[in-house]
Amino acid sequence: MDAGLVLDGGVIIDAGPPAPDPWADRVVRVMLGAGAGFGQERFPQIVLGPPEGGGESSGSLDVLSLGRDGVIELEFTDLVAVDGPGVDLLVFENPFGTFFETGSVAVSDDGVDWREFPCASGDVDGGYPGCAGARVVFGNPSMGISATDPSVAGGDGFDLAQVGLARARFVRVKDSGANRFYGPPGGGFDLDAVAVVNGRLIDGGVP
Repeated sequence: MDAGLVLDGGVIIDAGPPAPDPWADRVVRVMLGAGAGFGQERFPQIVLGPPEGGGESSGSLDVLSLGRDGVIELEFTDLVAVDGPGVDLLVFENPFGTFFETGSVAVSDDGVDWREFPCASGDVDGGYPGCAGARVVFGNPSMGISATDPSVAGGDGFDLAQVGLARARFVRVKDSGANRFYGPPGGGFDLDAVAVVNGRLIDGGVP
C-alpha cells in the first residue's frame, strides 16, 4: 500500500506524502572492500534509517561493514544539511571500548563537487580528529535518545563551514584503510546512519 494512504474503517484516505526526516534517503553508490559482508542482507535499508546506538559498552549491529577502503555515497532527498550554528551533520559508526574503525567524510550539494573533511586516521592518542567512527553512539530514537542533538547523540559531528559548503545533499564515507580490524565479515568502517542536524527542505523551505 502507498505510504501516503491509510485505512479508516475500510475507507482509503490519502494522507499525503510522508513527512521529511533527517536520515539519508537513498544510496547512490557503494563499493565494498576486502573484509566486508556484515549487514548486506539488509542493505540498503540498514543505512537509511536512524542509528541504533548501544552506548559505551555495546556496538550497534544495525550497520553495514564497508571493508578495507570501502566507500558509500548517500543522498538526502527531502531534508538536506545546511551550514548553521555548530555541527550540521552527524555520522554514526559503532565504536565501543577500544574498538575503533575510522572513515573519512566528504560532502557535496550536486554529487560532483566534493569537499572532504581532514581525517587524522593515524592519530590514536588524539582520538582520530576529523574522522567518523571516533565517538561512541548513544542516539537511538527507539529508546527515546535523540540522534539529531549533538549534545546527547554521540557519533561524529561535521560543520559544513569547515569545508566551505553552504548546503550538503550528498554524503560520502570512505573506510580510512588504517584500521586494525579487517577480518570478514565485519571488517572496516561500520556505517549505522547519517543525520541532518541543521536542515532545510530540499526546495529551501523551513521544515
